[in-house]
Amino acid sequence: MDYIHPSELTLEDGVYLVKLARQAMKKYLKTSERLKPIDVSNPKLLKKGMTFTTLETIDFETNRTSLRGCIGFLTPLYSLVESVVESAIEAAVNDPRFPPVEEWELDHILIEVSVLSVPIEFKVENRWELPRQVVIGRHGLVVEKGWFKGTLLPVVPVEYCWDEETFLAETCLKAGLNPDCWLDPSVRIYYYEGRAFKELKPRGIVVDRDLNKEYREICRV
Repeated sequence: MDYIHPSELTLEDGVYLVKLARQAMKKYLKTSERLKPIDVSNPKLLKKGMTFTTLETIDFETNRTSLRGCIGFLTPLYSLVESVVESAIEAAVNDPRFPPVEEWELDHILIEVSVLSVPIEFKVENRWELPRQVVIGRHGLVVEKGWFKGTLLPVVPVEYCWDEETFLAETCLKAGLNPDCWLDPSVRIYYYEGRAFKELKPRGIVVDRDLNKEYREICRV
């Protein structure tokens, strides 16, 4: 099956996807109806794809942000545009960590759409070699063992200035496992690439985040 890879996208595509996420949230919060994408800007966006939508509330006085919701898909269930619609709605109303977003909040919410590649399992003979395979700023991680499964997006270790081992440990914790679970050969570890498009202000300019640059500058590595 033909999937879209994050590297295929342009900034123009990213702008379209973030605006689509906002339109989908607004329509659903107002009418409880799901937006059906029309006039898609690029035919590539109709390929199967995976997205996470992250919502942050911004305090305009301090310019500080706080998480308001984040949900997405690690399997290509939908076309990319449909995935954005679904992940945006789910992040707004079905993140169990938060109450549903109300329509008035949209003026105070920043939207980030992360487009992901298909996860690939790490194959190493020695588990201690895993950290050297992880690339901060490029890779997201998935940890899986039986019913236990968790993922952290590529942006997360950048924002927390984690090194590779910490990133692995935190993903283990996200999956509900011990932080050293990545050393267990029965635990499956996957990586995927991601591309993050984010509003600088609600309904404002959308940027294509350079996570490698952010990591170097923020974490001084």
